[in-house]
Amino acid sequence: MKRSTFLGLAAVAAAVMTLPLSVQAQAYPSKPVRLIVPFAPGGTTDIIARVVSEKLGAQLGQNVIVENRAGGGGSVGALDLIRAAPDGHVLGMGTVSTTASNPAINPKIGYDPAVDFTPITNIAATPNVIAVHPSFPAKDYRAFVAELKKSPGKHSYASSGTGGIGHLQTELFKSLAGVFMTHIPYRGAGPALNDTVAGQVPVIFDNLPSALPFIKENRLVPLVVAAPTRLAVLPNVPTFKEMGLEPVNRMAYYGIVAPKGTPADVVNRVNAAVKKVLEDPAVRKRIEDTGSLVIGNSPAEFAAQMRAELQVYKDVVAKQGLKLD
Repeated sequence: MKRSTFLGLAAVAAAVMTLPLSVQAQAYPSKPVRLIVPFAPGGTTDIIARVVSEKLGAQLGQNVIVENRAGGGGSVGALDLIRAAPDGHVLGMGTVSTTASNPAINPKIGYDPAVDFTPITNIAATPNVIAVHPSFPAKDYRAFVAELKKSPGKHSYASSGTGGIGHLQTELFKSLAGVFMTHIPYRGAGPALNDTVAGQVPVIFDNLPSALPFIKENRLVPLVVAAPTRLAVLPNVPTFKEMGLEPVNRMAYYGIVAPKGTPADVVNRVNAAVKKVLEDPAVRKRIEDTGSLVIGNSPAEFAAQMRAELQVYKDVVAKQGLKLD
């Protein structure tokens, strides 16, 4: 290569690097965007991601490809995300499990949720539900608690993995209700649900969107929900607040996060695109039909939610003396 040509290319590269972020963001995205779902297919995180991804691709002008990276209660996918270039071409689903409960129980998880993620927006708030296999001897909440107290250690519960929201929210319930069940962790809510529906494990504390189809088919029996009020889709199922356990009445969040260092202009571009997608009546209906509430908040508001949940589950881990299995 001639020296003059080399110097010319170098000058172009330098000019691009010094362009204002607003100009660089206009070129974003320049290729398909990967959206990492840190759990197996079939769980609520996967459902919400797929509801939003197609329309989000249309808003951004590039395909948004959902990629499931399950394992470690969400930590495998989270670690993949933080190792990606902070240019907005790799995004991740940020959940209570990956940003709060899992880091709270695992000091060696490999990332700090307060530092290593750039919050973009919370897509939806999702109620959680304790449900049992139809063969379980109790069919309502009070009878459920009575059965657990009568037979401590006899029953087990399934979760999406050690450190996931299903695990730590159940531990919060156990601590306040004074009951005991053995924890059976899985590699995602989908496999955990499958074994509960099959009767391999009798109890699950799961996000409503993934559990609801089985509840509607009478393959799971709902006992109590974590939600602000009773749900229209489950009008006869009480909330934890009604049962005197208001601290357990916590809904899950399903948002989008990026690696730390992602430019603010890119963050704002994705935030605006997601909000536009959430204005689509068809998208809102698909999310709301799962029992979830559409949110679409600001990066700062989502960051505050993440910090608050992290503290809640740090307290649960300390109180219950929880450690990794």
